[in-house]
Amino acid sequence: MSNNEYQFTTQWRVKSSVTELSELLGNAPDLVRWWPSVYLDVQQLEPGDERGIGRVIALYTKGWLPYTLNWQFRVSQSRHPYGYTIEAWGDFVGRGEWTFAPDGEYVIATYDWQIRVEKPLLRLLSPILKPVFAANHLWAMRMGEKSLQLELARRHAASPRDRAMVPAPPQPISPVPFYLGAAACLLLLIWLFRPRNIDTE
Repeated sequence: MSNNEYQFTTQWRVKSSVTELSELLGNAPDLVRWWPSVYLDVQQLEPGDERGIGRVIALYTKGWLPYTLNWQFRVSQSRHPYGYTIEAWGDFVGRGEWTFAPDGEYVIATYDWQIRVEKPLLRLLSPILKPVFAANHLWAMRMGEKSLQLELARRHAASPRDRAMVPAPPQPISPVPFYLGAAACLLLLIWLFRPRNIDTE
């Protein structure tokens, strides 16, 4: 595997049905509403056939690091309601596969994601920052699981009052603290390695 290639497997176990989960994760434009920490903008470009095969989606996404990603995907396979496969291109290129397996009152959702980063800056920095970029993806998926749990709680609420009490999903992280931290680290390094006058008397 080259420095700019990544492979991730994420697994969630949530109280739902495969049909409900397939509907939620298959409705890409709605990700902006219930998974806003990662999905900043999602647009459907092509609808695909009756099973969704051929559907093309354009996405603008981010994680906790101060960079964004512009990419698209096409649904290449559908196993509705038990999952689907996408082919991605843009700032990264690769293949993702969602699988939904019933487990009593729960569903085990597994996402296999194999990508090659093509965004120039990330591709350049991957040899030294690959673990950081991987941590960024893992954070995004943790936010996805938390947001999904909240969305299911809203859907399954017994009354409007109970629904209103469900917290809002995690929001996008502002890059300002990151930049302030980076500036502080830079100033510290400058101070540590500043030229020092040596008294020779």
